[in-house]
Amino acid sequence: MLRAARKVVVAIVGMAVLVAGLALVVLPGPAFIVIPAGLAILATEFPWARRLLRYAKDRAVGLLRSARRAGPGGRTAPGHEGAPLERPRSSAVERS
Repeated sequence: MLRAARKVVVAIVGMAVLVAGLALVVLPGPAFIVIPAGLAILATEFPWARRLLRYAKDRAVGLLRSARRAGPGGRTAPGHEGAPLERPRSSAVERS
Protein backbone atom coordinates (compact mmCIF):
# COMPACT_ATOMS: atom_id res chain seq x y z
CA MET A 1 0.00 0.00 0.00
CA LEU A 2 2.73 2.45 0.97
CA ARG A 3 4.73 1.48 -2.11
CA ALA A 4 1.78 2.22 -4.40
CA ALA A 5 1.19 5.59 -2.73
CA ARG A 6 4.86 6.49 -3.16
CA LYS A 7 4.68 5.55 -6.84
CA VAL A 8 1.63 7.76 -7.36
CA VAL A 9 3.26 10.72 -5.59
CA VAL A 10 6.50 10.30 -7.58
CA ALA A 11 4.49 10.07 -10.81
CA ILE A 12 2.53 13.25 -10.06
CA VAL A 13 5.53 15.31 -8.91
CA GLY A 14 7.83 13.98 -11.65
CA MET A 15 5.29 14.61 -14.40
CA ALA A 16 4.60 18.11 -13.07
CA VAL A 17 8.31 18.96 -13.17
CA LEU A 18 8.69 17.34 -16.60
CA VAL A 19 5.72 19.26 -18.05
CA ALA A 20 7.07 22.50 -16.56
CA GLY A 21 10.42 21.76 -18.22
CA LEU A 22 8.74 21.11 -21.55
CA ALA A 23 6.90 24.43 -21.21
CA LEU A 24 10.26 26.11 -20.62
CA VAL A 25 11.39 24.97 -24.06
CA VAL A 26 9.24 27.76 -25.54
CA LEU A 27 9.08 30.02 -22.47
CA PRO A 28 12.13 31.74 -21.00
CA GLY A 29 13.76 29.47 -18.46
CA PRO A 30 16.24 26.66 -17.90
CA ALA A 31 14.49 23.78 -19.71
CA PHE A 32 17.79 21.90 -20.03
CA ILE A 33 17.92 21.69 -16.21
CA VAL A 34 14.24 21.18 -15.38
CA ILE A 35 13.54 18.38 -17.90
CA PRO A 36 16.35 16.12 -16.60
CA ALA A 37 15.25 16.91 -13.04
CA GLY A 38 11.74 15.68 -13.85
CA LEU A 39 13.16 12.56 -15.47
CA ALA A 40 15.39 11.96 -12.44
CA ILE A 41 12.37 12.13 -10.14
CA LEU A 42 10.46 9.71 -12.35
CA ALA A 43 13.50 7.44 -12.66
CA THR A 44 13.33 6.66 -8.94
CA GLU A 45 10.23 4.54 -9.63
CA PHE A 46 9.91 3.92 -13.37
CA PRO A 47 12.35 1.95 -15.55
CA TRP A 48 11.27 3.77 -18.75
CA ALA A 49 12.29 7.10 -17.18
CA ARG A 50 15.61 5.58 -16.09
CA ARG A 51 16.31 4.48 -19.67
CA LEU A 52 15.30 7.87 -21.09
CA LEU A 53 17.46 9.70 -18.56
CA ARG A 54 20.44 7.46 -19.39
CA TYR A 55 19.91 8.14 -23.11
CA ALA A 56 19.75 11.91 -22.48
CA LYS A 57 22.93 11.79 -20.39
CA ASP A 58 24.76 9.82 -23.07
CA ARG A 59 23.66 12.27 -25.78
CA ALA A 60 24.72 15.26 -23.65
CA VAL A 61 28.15 13.75 -23.06
CA GLY A 62 28.51 13.06 -26.79
CA LEU A 63 27.57 16.63 -27.66
CA LEU A 64 30.03 17.98 -25.11
CA ARG A 65 32.82 15.86 -26.57
CA SER A 66 31.97 17.04 -30.08
CA ALA A 67 31.97 20.66 -28.96
CA ARG A 68 35.34 20.26 -27.29
CA ARG A 69 36.80 18.65 -30.41
CA ALA A 70 35.44 21.43 -32.61
CA GLY A 71 37.26 24.01 -30.54
CA PRO A 72 36.28 27.54 -29.69
CA GLY A 73 34.63 28.95 -32.75
CA GLY A 74 34.23 26.19 -35.13
CA ARG A 75 31.98 23.54 -36.35
CA THR A 76 33.52 20.49 -37.87
CA ALA A 77 32.65 18.86 -41.13
CA PRO A 78 30.99 15.46 -40.73
CA GLY A 79 33.67 12.82 -40.93
CA HIS A 80 36.43 15.42 -40.57
CA GLU A 81 36.61 15.92 -36.82
CA GLY A 82 39.09 18.59 -35.98
CA ALA A 83 38.88 20.31 -39.39
CA PRO A 84 36.75 23.45 -39.26
CA LEU A 85 34.09 24.10 -41.87
CA GLU A 86 34.89 26.82 -44.36
CA ARG A 87 32.37 29.61 -44.60
CA PRO A 88 31.20 30.51 -48.08
CA ARG A 89 32.14 34.02 -49.03
CA SER A 90 29.27 36.35 -49.67
CA SER A 91 29.32 38.72 -52.61
CA ALA A 92 29.39 41.73 -50.26
CA VAL A 93 32.61 40.49 -48.68
CA GLU A 94 34.25 39.86 -52.03
CA ARG A 95 33.50 43.40 -53.22
CA SER A 96 35.15 45.02 -50.20
